[in-house]
Amino acid sequence: MHTSRSATARTDVSYNGGRRVKIDQPDLELVAVPRDESFKVWSHGYPYRTVRWHFHPEYEIQLVTSTTGRYFVGDYIGNFAPGNLVMTGSNLPHNWVSNVPHGDRVDERCLILQFDTGFIERAIEVFPELKRVEALLDASRWGVLFSEKTGTAAEPIMREMLGAQGMRRITLFLALLDLLVQSAEPVKLASAAYRADPAHYAETRINHVLSFIGKNLSQELRETELAELAGQSVSAFSRYFRRHTGVPFVQYVNRLRINLACQLLMSGELNITDICYQVGFNNLSNFNRQFLLLKEMPPSRWRAYQQLNAASAAESSDATPALEAFG
Repeated sequence: MHTSRSATARTDVSYNGGRRVKIDQPDLELVAVPRDESFKVWSHGYPYRTVRWHFHPEYEIQLVTSTTGRYFVGDYIGNFAPGNLVMTGSNLPHNWVSNVPHGDRVDERCLILQFDTGFIERAIEVFPELKRVEALLDASRWGVLFSEKTGTAAEPIMREMLGAQGMRRITLFLALLDLLVQSAEPVKLASAAYRADPAHYAETRINHVLSFIGKNLSQELRETELAELAGQSVSAFSRYFRRHTGVPFVQYVNRLRINLACQLLMSGELNITDICYQVGFNNLSNFNRQFLLLKEMPPSRWRAYQQLNAASAAESSDATPALEAFG
């Protein structure tokens, strides 16, 4: 599926019916790759909080599984449909906007894989065979669109990744990279002259605040202090923050803290009370309440389910040689 350039856009302007329109600076997205995993695989529906003009240091591979609409990568604007498979490089601004009637919701709009530069560089150093991926990583600085055939082949791999455990995740990751490297005629999206400018993005008020939150998540974060950091009154900051993130300040921070708590729960090294305080909550009852609100179960049950899932994967792996022996 090759998408033609449907409009001329640059980092700060686009054209709308011949009229010059200013584009806002992209918002920073804080990507939490689990501590005991090499990359993050997830899915989301529509509308969703990350559906906005945003960037992040991590590489991203996104496959649209439902809806149609317009997508924006750097200075590129195009149309998308199910099967749209795009890889974006580090700090490259992007956004997919679906044609969904106001008030309607879509349970799953896309599958997403995210990994950081350090991980892939270390992998290439350990496995020289992965050097073939370097050309793809370089091309992703402008965004890369793959064929519809490649998108169709990628879906079962990415879908299995959602629930895969242990070494199976790595096998699937390598299978996906191999598929992309061998894909016929991938298309660069942003213009050759386009360059992502994370230093410039970071200067914006909201990204300064989001970066501060990410670096100080385990500390006490007061909205009054963040408003002061942004140079705004508390009421103005509250409106500004919600406009950029889609959720109120407290809800945003709680969500990040619960995600961090899930990583610590999976590691199994700390008890729940210690995790509560380590991620920034100041009392256990509030931690349990927020965890239940976001995960629909208490942290103890969530940890037990994860341990059961991991044990099941290990048992399946151990059983494979025996099954093959009697095959």
